[in-house]
Amino acid sequence: MNARWQRAVVFGSWLALIAWLAWQWPRSPAHALAGWALAWGVYGLVQALPFVFMWRVNRRESVPRPRWAQLLHAWAAEALHACVVFGWRQPFCEHAEPDWLPEPPPQGQAARRGVVLLHGFLCNRGFWLPWMRVLRARGHAYAALTLEPAFGSIDDYAPAIDAAVRRVAAATGMPPVIIGHSMGGLAARAWLRAYGSDGGEQADAANAETAERRVHRIITLGAPHGGTWSARFTRAHNGAQMRIGSDWLAALRQHEPARRAALFTCWYSNCDSVVFPAGSATLSGADNRLVPGVAHLQMAFHAPLVQACLEELEEPAT
Repeated sequence: MNARWQRAVVFGSWLALIAWLAWQWPRSPAHALAGWALAWGVYGLVQALPFVFMWRVNRRESVPRPRWAQLLHAWAAEALHACVVFGWRQPFCEHAEPDWLPEPPPQGQAARRGVVLLHGFLCNRGFWLPWMRVLRARGHAYAALTLEPAFGSIDDYAPAIDAAVRRVAAATGMPPVIIGHSMGGLAARAWLRAYGSDGGEQADAANAETAERRVHRIITLGAPHGGTWSARFTRAHNGAQMRIGSDWLAALRQHEPARRAALFTCWYSNCDSVVFPAGSATLSGADNRLVPGVAHLQMAFHAPLVQACLEELEEPAT
């Protein structure tokens, strides 16, 4: 679904720009180019507005206040990544790279740990295209999901995640790492509640150990673990679940064993214009890591952060 409507938006936008150019160029090339500049200017302002909200909401947060240069760089990076992600990868490259699940290595030969990739709201598996190529080149089996229904409950994604975890574990002989961007981090927690323990009703140490055997590590990138202020603007079911103080988030926390947070590495930023306040992307008891000056989409492609995630894949089983 997301790929279809994003293709429609891309084609519609380019047709409108081309039609404007064809109409105005014979009359005034300056007017024609000014129209294009105005369109891109409006796009830039639309990208800038969430940063204004984020700046104000984050004033009471304990994270360092970003410098103006950091904010401008994050705004430019978010605008660029939004063009690439929503204008190319997701509409046209959702299936450009298939899941890579090679046969298990011969006995006595070590396999490399596999990965399950979970995208965020309004996205699909095409979001992870650069990751797929890097993971395959480094010998890490992976499964990248398109979480459907696109606007359904986050709980609906748990069966597909469970199947992917099983497939990657079968290909490598070891529990995988789950990497979730934005809503994908909440989808991983919903999967743990549904499949990682005895239904999540008995919040005790034994269930936490059961969950740990299913997955080696869960890495979240800008995930709204505590909800996000920006979710108030959507009426989608999964969007409403991500609102600060939502009943769904409260129930998720209530049914999580205390030790479960130790499974998580949570990356968050003081320049995330989608998931804020900044602290809402952290989990109490998790390995919470601040990456300053990095925007929401940029977080998934920021070279130092990507390298840190790849290094966690090399950690031995405990």
